[in-house]
Amino acid sequence: MRAIVQLTAQHVHEPAGQAPTGTQPAALGAVGASPAGSSSAGSSSAGSSSAGSSSAGTIAQLRAQVERVQGRRLDAPVLPVHPALASLLPGGGLRPGSAYSLPRSTSVLLALLAQPSQAGSWCGVIGMPRLGAEAAEGLGVDLSRLVLIPDPGARWLAVTSTVAEVLPVVAVRPSGRAADGEISRLAARLRDRGAVLLVQGPWPQAEAVIEVGEPTWEGVGRGHGYLSGRAVTLTSSSRRWPRSRRARVMLPDAAGHVSAAPERMRPVEALPAESRESFPQLIRAVG
Repeated sequence: MRAIVQLTAQHVHEPAGQAPTGTQPAALGAVGASPAGSSSAGSSSAGSSSAGSSSAGTIAQLRAQVERVQGRRLDAPVLPVHPALASLLPGGGLRPGSAYSLPRSTSVLLALLAQPSQAGSWCGVIGMPRLGAEAAEGLGVDLSRLVLIPDPGARWLAVTSTVAEVLPVVAVRPSGRAADGEISRLAARLRDRGAVLLVQGPWPQAEAVIEVGEPTWEGVGRGHGYLSGRAVTLTSSSRRWPRSRRARVMLPDAAGHVSAAPERMRPVEALPAESRESFPQLIRAVG
């Protein structure tokens, strides 16, 4: 088994200084205003071209203002996730500079870390001393890009903020409440560094909130058999969607990985007695 990196809280220190704050956007009413002294004469084709360029300039300036307010580009690429989980995340992946609220499920967390680590992103896990390396590798996490900080102590938020300075994906299980000001500073640091934060528990202004429910184990018959997988229903809510989204996934499947749960076949319904009597008797006894 490949080695993983473990750190202790004593080796992590919060850097001094505040996160830079962005400038306030200009008033939207000033966007796309025509320059003074522009001529209104010209052919209809020239006027149409001018209107088109003015509209494009207005859209570009509005887009720049929204990006400045949000602290990230709207078309910025997302970190990949397993296809079975992509529909649960805005943009189909983990958006840099954003935080996600997860249930206290190790399987869900590892399933989200698998694809980013395989794609080359280093991942840090803070405050989860019982997280097993074998389970992480089984769900696809690249252990050569995994950093574990099992016990950050009471300064878990400072440790998380420091790790987010150097690692693109950081997962944490909070050990206590944090002040609103500290959370805001961490959010600014995430946007500045383009890091992704996965929090096991509630988190303000999360890009998406994922919940797990309806677990069903596969492989057990009438009191006997071998467990071959577990199907769960993942529900995701986001301020970018009008309603929640749901996905039924195997976590894990028979091979120990994450996959989409197969659709159940409807049971065959018996024909009514009158329908059965209408069919000709095609079977006869022989011998």
